[in-house]
Amino acid sequence: MTLRATHELGRSVVVSAGAAELFTYVYRPDTPVLESPKPYLHPIRTRGGALVSLYRPHDHVWHKGIAWSLPHVGEHNFWGGPTYTDGRYVQRDNNGSAVHRELTTLTASGDRVQIGHTLDWSAQGGDPVIEERRSLTATLVDDATWALVFETAMTNVSGATIDFGSPTTKGRENAGYGGLFWRGPRSFTDGVIQSPDGAGGDELRGRRAEWFGFRGRHDESGDRSTVVIVDDAANPQHPPQWFARTENFACLNPAPFFSEEVPLPDGQTLGFRYAVVVADGDRGEHGTASLADHGRNALR
Repeated sequence: MTLRATHELGRSVVVSAGAAELFTYVYRPDTPVLESPKPYLHPIRTRGGALVSLYRPHDHVWHKGIAWSLPHVGEHNFWGGPTYTDGRYVQRDNNGSAVHRELTTLTASGDRVQIGHTLDWSAQGGDPVIEERRSLTATLVDDATWALVFETAMTNVSGATIDFGSPTTKGRENAGYGGLFWRGPRSFTDGVIQSPDGAGGDELRGRRAEWFGFRGRHDESGDRSTVVIVDDAANPQHPPQWFARTENFACLNPAPFFSEEVPLPDGQTLGFRYAVVVADGDRGEHGTASLADHGRNALR
């Protein structure tokens, strides 16, 4: 089986395997400013065609499948919506945008597709904040599994040191979200969060681990799927704390700025790599750990 890439010029790339469209990467979205426009992956599907992402849910319209989303970049909000300030969320004029500049790579060969591009991160008023180089590499693992490696290098061009943080670093307990954020489908609510140390629920939020997974069930078919995210060993703050939820909605987020701000001086670059593994079926505790092994291999 080979992977195919279909390019809608100036907007998105669809990656497919056989009849299944595994994901669409929308690199130039039409997102409202208050949702902090940024590229995202949605829809995301298993090799069997089951949908494992959610786009613009009414409870958090800035959640979009999988996106590199950062709520506190200095004074800027590249997450979307209000900013946590002085003990509450306040809608400010600080919703920045991560805007596609140039597609640098688009290749499809056998079981691999690679997408690369550059982006300009700007404040809501238009001032430059970050220049980013990003790549996404999709590979097939087996008949029921595929993997995506997400890599980013962000260079501070703001003219001053900027601190990357989260609502927790601003005072909100156990709300350290920010980074590579996956929002699962509605039917995954009350599913199983899987850590290397065992399965559980929202009580696992804030734990440090190399990887986390989510085991969920689909409406209509009743089928199950498993999603795993693996943090690269070279990432800052590795192993990260995880922002993971299941009780109100399904999400996974290795959060490098969960409880400690990371400063980035002007002109310096900060890089991260992650593997996302998507599989048909509930793989259970041992099977989910095996998916993490596939993610680890993809990062090599």
